[in-house]
Amino acid sequence: MKPALLSFLALLTLSAQAATEADLCVYGGTSAGVIAAVQAAKEGKTVVLVEAGQHLGGMSVEGLGGTDIDNHKEFQNSPAVGGLALEFYRRASAKYGRETKFDAMVAERRKEPDLWRFEPHVAEAVWDAWAAEEPKITVRRGHRLKEQKGVTKDGARITALHFENGADVHARMFIDATYEGDLLALAGTRFSVGREANAKYGETKNGIRNDTRHGQFDRKVDPYRVPGDASSGLLFGVQEGPLGTHGDADESIQGYSFRLCLTKDPTNRLPMEKPAGYDPSHYELHRRYLAAGGVINAPSAGLPNGKTDPGSWHFLAGNCTGWNHNYPIASYADRERMVRDSRDYIQGVYWFMANDPAVPAKQREAWAPWGRCKDEFTDNDGWPRIFYVRNGRRMVSDFVLTEAHVRKDNPQPVEDSVGLIWWPPDLHHARRIVKDGRVWSEGAVFNESKKEDWIPCGIPYRSLVPHVAECTNLLTPTCPSSSYVAYGAYRIEFTFMVAAQSAASAAVIAMDRDQTVQQVSYADLRKQLLASGQVLHAPTPDRPAN
Repeated sequence: MKPALLSFLALLTLSAQAATEADLCVYGGTSAGVIAAVQAAKEGKTVVLVEAGQHLGGMSVEGLGGTDIDNHKEFQNSPAVGGLALEFYRRASAKYGRETKFDAMVAERRKEPDLWRFEPHVAEAVWDAWAAEEPKITVRRGHRLKEQKGVTKDGARITALHFENGADVHARMFIDATYEGDLLALAGTRFSVGREANAKYGETKNGIRNDTRHGQFDRKVDPYRVPGDASSGLLFGVQEGPLGTHGDADESIQGYSFRLCLTKDPTNRLPMEKPAGYDPSHYELHRRYLAAGGVINAPSAGLPNGKTDPGSWHFLAGNCTGWNHNYPIASYADRERMVRDSRDYIQGVYWFMANDPAVPAKQREAWAPWGRCKDEFTDNDGWPRIFYVRNGRRMVSDFVLTEAHVRKDNPQPVEDSVGLIWWPPDLHHARRIVKDGRVWSEGAVFNESKKEDWIPCGIPYRSLVPHVAECTNLLTPTCPSSSYVAYGAYRIEFTFMVAAQSAASAAVIAMDRDQTVQQVSYADLRKQLLASGQVLHAPTPDRPAN
């Protein structure tokens, strides 16, 4: 073929991609993004599903195969999984030939956590096939919003999105299904990132925590490079700064991690090599903890075929505590640097634990067999492509979901439930600092009292929509209007999926009636959600789910 003709065809392809029109544009190909697209398509709307990367499914395809369903002995939260979220898990089970067992488990309300789990590549196959089933869905991969002027608005309405590759998308309605909240920020909606003071919303678990017990160091570890000498500086991984006042606001957020998919199978194993530029001093904190008698347990298999999805089973194993406070609002370049640096560090943790003579032999032997999987993340050398972003931006709207809505005693009712939050406020450490001359972790909250002090609560529709003056055709199921503490209960993959289906149905109603998303009738939305199999309140013996 002649070069001139090739150039002409390339221009035709570019122009075809440069401007796409649809009823609904979903930005973010996370699990929530795919669910929102599928629901809107089922209701007859054209959808363009736009993903900055190359993979659909978000964390479910980036290593999070055990998505916090029925995995705690104290409670059973699987009854909250309804609608298309339930269909996703059923489709994943079908890939393993266990759909009959899955259906029986759901029908009989049995607690079998293994039936909800899956491998990353299996989840990706489900999401890809599901999006392809719907002819009204157009998928655009490798489309990242411009960091400047990525959104065009007419008054309070978004009219178009603009991407780094030159493409544009025009739509009537938009959904931000990213973990970071990039679209809602570019659209001019207010948001929060750090920890609010307890006083702001009348909470008890927000802000700085000077009583942190969960996941705390169980051994005294000297924080200084030269033990006992504060002037020598802090060990790598320990942050400067005072503890602060309990309950005060703070810009820090909980640590991210990678959800690594690992295996012991030698035929499928990629060894965890010593990273280039490995610095032994970066693991002095581990050496001192081990020397004090501490134990850093190896990961364990929890997914099908003997694989793992470890995140932070030990405070010195998985989390990058104190490293990612600015990630949600950082530039794309800075985010990429954070991911790269954190990957090198975590790879070093694995190499250290399997090889360093400072690690007791029994622990080295437990770590050494684990390696990355040849059949996972095949385009990235067996590594997840993204962080497990536990906190992105949180929209600030007329209504804010707070601790009061999930507390057990005298809870604030949710009158516009579009799904269920069924998880306790779950916040990993935000800082690793010095307290009383020792290394101390600050910020974790997870069901710390023996007495349960939380309850399931509804996902408020009002938390999914912005102020009417800021934007009238945008919803977000992943970055709702909530406090830091309440988001700790909300931030579960199946909750994102449930909220996404509801957000899509609301967008359809708004389009059909030529309304803003704030004007959507909850009574009408509720009818649609119940017809779609959504679960809107927690079942009780005298009140079935729906």
